[in-house]
Amino acid sequence: MTALPDEMEPGTDLNLARSIHGLRELWPDQSAHIVLTRWQRAALVIAMLALAAALLQWTIGTLQILIAGITVLYAGAITFRIALVWAASRREHRVTVTDEEARAVGDDDLPVYTVLVPAYREPQVIGLLMDHLAALEYPAAKLDVQLLLEADDQETIAAARAVLPGPHVKLVIVPPAHPRTKPKACNYGLQLARGELVTIYDAEDRPDPLQLRRAAVAFDRLGPTYVCLQAELGYFNTDQNRITRWFTLDYATWFRSLLPGLVALGMPIPLGGTSNHLRMAILRRLGAWDPFNVTEDADLGIRLARLGYRVGVLDSVTLEEANSDFINWVKQRSRWYKGYLLTWLIHMRAPMRSTRQLTWRGLLCLNLFVAGTPLTALLNTVFWAMTALWFVARPATVQTLFDTPFYYVGLVCLVFGNAVVVYLNVLAVHQMGRPDLLMTALLSPVYWVMASIAGAKAALQLCFNPSYWEKTTHGLHLPAARQPAEQAHAD
Repeated sequence: MTALPDEMEPGTDLNLARSIHGLRELWPDQSAHIVLTRWQRAALVIAMLALAAALLQWTIGTLQILIAGITVLYAGAITFRIALVWAASRREHRVTVTDEEARAVGDDDLPVYTVLVPAYREPQVIGLLMDHLAALEYPAAKLDVQLLLEADDQETIAAARAVLPGPHVKLVIVPPAHPRTKPKACNYGLQLARGELVTIYDAEDRPDPLQLRRAAVAFDRLGPTYVCLQAELGYFNTDQNRITRWFTLDYATWFRSLLPGLVALGMPIPLGGTSNHLRMAILRRLGAWDPFNVTEDADLGIRLARLGYRVGVLDSVTLEEANSDFINWVKQRSRWYKGYLLTWLIHMRAPMRSTRQLTWRGLLCLNLFVAGTPLTALLNTVFWAMTALWFVARPATVQTLFDTPFYYVGLVCLVFGNAVVVYLNVLAVHQMGRPDLLMTALLSPVYWVMASIAGAKAALQLCFNPSYWEKTTHGLHLPAARQPAEQAHAD
């Protein structure tokens, strides 16, 4: 057996400080260490007091205005998604590197590639992780794999020590410090990295074996203006249960229609959690990931756009584990929604500057996509309840709240909008060549109820614990690992 490399030292205080405060020192206005700036807090308080006063003095009129505004938001979000799907249908946005082109590059001509793999309390998947990393068709001498484990996770550390394949895979122990988040661990590994290009894989990921080569060739082809390539994420356990089927269709729509549509329209790309490939020098210049943001990937995509860097979609797939447990799914989705809301708040701190940097296209994406996704999920419950109340009791108050023009807009959103979302899932079924998932697509409204629950939880946590990282338990597809999800990475 190959001798194990020396374990990385816990690192200096300077490395740890940079992993926590690097972005905060370089770009303090873009760090989530403070959720609301002073003016945002003041504006929120004034808005709440004004709303309360208006409700006391002019209850029905105020509610009509609120419902009208929310209805317009719904209509805008739906229209925006339709535009993205239309733009993606032209298919000129994906960067394709064939197998032959990827393998044609000699090993000596390939750049050193850093692969960051953060993991926490996942001893059951470490062995599989090493198998999947070993399947990468990239010379070991040009690989710099950092397995990032928390110092208090002795079980996973022991499992990793037993299976490390060689010196190109290093065990990096992340010292205990708040916030206990994935981006902080990745920032720590970045201090020790030596690659020209860098990507992140989760512990359960099964990347396309040629993905690193494809990305290296694509970067060389596209030139220096492209600093990031997002590969497609899919799932290997689609058929485990109904939740995994819904989740698979959700991801297929996201990565095959919505994100490519954003690229085609020249808008910012909220990156996925893994398989986003970046130029190391630019990433460091940006201050890397925000350790206080629980969707550090989406936030990084917006920050790249603000500085004028371009992001492409790489025609390569990484398979992940779809969440199969309802509680675990809500924890994960609420973290994503919370992070999207947090990202919106951060990049609206200086609205005029954000508008200049992102242009009107970027501002549309920030408001209708980044903020609109969790907000529509959160507000769905309210409107479903009002609709059900109307059909059951037909109270006059409900009818009064919908002013005539906005009543018809709301009706279009209810009928046409929901039909469009179901159609997008049916379209994903067609794109995947999986007609067996058609019934799952038609049952999408049940999945929306789950999303609404996650949206409510996200809003609550944003108020009281914004940087809290709820750990997603992996390995639930394994027979011996079907257990309740664990909590971890608390702030």
